[in-house]
Amino acid sequence: MANALVELAAVLEARDRPRDAVRSLRRALGILRAPTEDLDLVRLRLQARLALSGLDRLRGAYAAADRAAQAALAEARRRLPRRDPLIAATLNNLGVLRKAEGRYAEAVAYYRRAAPLLPRGDRLARATLEHNLGGIAHARGRFAEAEPHARRAVALRAAAVGRRHPAWAADVAALAAVVESRGRFAEAARLYRRSQAAFARALGAASLEYALGLAGLAAVEQQRGDRPGARALYRRAIPSLTRRLGRLHPDVALTVNNLAVLERDDGRLARAEALFRRAADSFGRTLGPRHPHLILARHNLEAVTIDRLKRKTPTRR
Repeated sequence: MANALVELAAVLEARDRPRDAVRSLRRALGILRAPTEDLDLVRLRLQARLALSGLDRLRGAYAAADRAAQAALAEARRRLPRRDPLIAATLNNLGVLRKAEGRYAEAVAYYRRAAPLLPRGDRLARATLEHNLGGIAHARGRFAEAEPHARRAVALRAAAVGRRHPAWAADVAALAAVVESRGRFAEAARLYRRSQAAFARALGAASLEYALGLAGLAAVEQQRGDRPGARALYRRAIPSLTRRLGRLHPDVALTVNNLAVLERDDGRLARAEALFRRAADSFGRTLGPRHPHLILARHNLEAVTIDRLKRKTPTRR
């Protein structure tokens, strides 16, 4: 029963039903709470804890996610063989969390500790690690370093699960973000649309992944100079992300910040100032004071506020 509940939680998460997934995992952990010497049951309990940690991370509850992952890592090291794949999975989980927190050097350290523990021939595990290595290089502004990792993730995932799977679509979206950062906007737009088609088939156009893709495509169209198209995509993405993640979630705030840049560039300074303020407030509530997203949003807010004041102040002769 516990195993079925853990498997069900994975399906529910993929179907954009995180609350139901959490309930399923908590039921599984309730069944597995008794002490045991059976390593299969230990692994199942750790899988459930890691899944809960991942769901906490996705909703922006980073402290809770960290507590669960650290507890899982301690138990895995205590109960499992030294090179058990679940230890690698836990280290990888912590790397993803550190990236979300803006602690990039720590994220890289966790990924490097996970890499030697991956089973040989496990394409899915390797694809996930390549995806994450590309993501952290991209977050650190090392775009040329990020692209080979992102391309390997796409190829490995396609070989493992095919080109219709949502995990493959997520790899393609990550590659699109890297390609966009390298200034190849037309290619990035094609990649985003390819991933969006896969998300729509697998998860539906109302899914979280599809909404995130809309936000990414909006940023590309903004870079390409299609401001009306970008604004329309942002206006679809932000309400959809807000419904699924909540108003204060960092992914919502980042998309709001990008729309604010568009409004600023179009000269709509009052609208831009309000959006930058909203983004900075959200980042301040959910991320640490030194997180790069918060620093950027505050800088943008300060700059647009100064521009508005200059516009209001009459020139003295």
